Amino acid sequence: MTLTDPGSRGARAVPFALVLLAAGGIFAVTMGARQSMGLFLSVINTTTGLGLASISLAFGVGQLCWGLTQPLAGIVADRYGAGRVLLTGLVLVAIGTALVPLMTTTLGLIFAIGILAAGGAGFAGPSVLLASAARLTPPGRRGMASGIVNAGGSFGQFVFVPIAQGITALAGWAASIQSMAAIVLLALPAAWVLRGVAATTATPPSPGASAAVEKTETTRQAIGRAMRDPSYRLLAAGFFVCGFHVAFIATHLPGVVAACQLSASVGAWALAIVGLFNIVGSFTMGWAIGRWRMKSLLALVYSARAVAVLVFLLSPKTETVVLVFAAVTGLTYLSTVPPTAGLVAKFFGTRHMATLFGFVMLSHQMGGFLGAWLGGKAFDWTGSYDWMWYADIVLAVGAALINLPIREVPLASRAAMTRA
Repeated sequence: MTLTDPGSRGARAVPFALVLLAAGGIFAVTMGARQSMGLFLSVINTTTGLGLASISLAFGVGQLCWGLTQPLAGIVADRYGAGRVLLTGLVLVAIGTALVPLMTTTLGLIFAIGILAAGGAGFAGPSVLLASAARLTPPGRRGMASGIVNAGGSFGQFVFVPIAQGITALAGWAASIQSMAAIVLLALPAAWVLRGVAATTATPPSPGASAAVEKTETTRQAIGRAMRDPSYRLLAAGFFVCGFHVAFIATHLPGVVAACQLSASVGAWALAIVGLFNIVGSFTMGWAIGRWRMKSLLALVYSARAVAVLVFLLSPKTETVVLVFAAVTGLTYLSTVPPTAGLVAKFFGTRHMATLFGFVMLSHQMGGFLGAWLGGKAFDWTGSYDWMWYADIVLAVGAALINLPIREVPLASRAAMTRA
């Protein structure tokens, strides 16, 4: 399938598979680099002597910065196209990642991990990538397209973790981190593929959405319209909980494994298995979106997380239990992204999707900041991660309930029903 992109200088044909490969590839390298960084938490602590809480603060700032940059990236990409935004993001990720071994202070780690690498990953993040894919995808295939792009991020995590572990064993942790920075630069050609995907390439909005409104409203008007919508706010609140869970797992799962008196290799394999099974979860969710209501799927995923964490807490902490828990976690890990992005597109169309999904991602990363930072603080205070797991269960149940009142019809259709 080939689609014409009128947003560039002269129309150009963009093969559908190439768009998904480019978007999924960029997500793979940025997520792989970011999600593998938790492997180095302990060695950074040993090398710098800064303490787990201080280093977790750098990771937490990274989660927040990843979220803060996504609305900005979305606004620029919606107006001028995705190419330059993605190029800038990839270069910043590479620079920030490469600088990590050179930083010996908390402020230095915040600058490298929290601002450069995470900010760059936000510019090359899901708000721009999923919007780019959605604009070049017929409405009936957007769920599967978002699942494929989302699976790219999971594939990156699955591949990067064993690579990082292997290079660490051969050449040390600093060489491992800087090798990941070099790998990120391999995705630069993918930014060129998506260079012309701007708001002018948007496909028609979902049936029932107001094409006239979407075509004429400004970015500020679109943001205001979204912020006034209760369903959009509920969606963002649920995604806050997703960020808390994902950031805690990505940053502290190796530490959880170490606290269970298991080897570091088990922690590395656990992270890799999370990524592997999230590929399955992402594809499954992409398939399911076309068959069931997205809000119901989100409620199911959040409920499954709560059950999985509860069972893990009550189980003996053996290698098998940890790896099975990682697999179950992977199935639900980022499978919330396709239905969340799908609801944003369904509510408001695709013209301002990168911007509006960027604000939802900001909520996600506010939760991510707390998940990464409080994980370290909780361990320093109590010597275990149990209270983080308790909080995770409560928040997951709350997120499941929050998604149920969402009205899953385009905003224009809801307004028409209200007037009737």
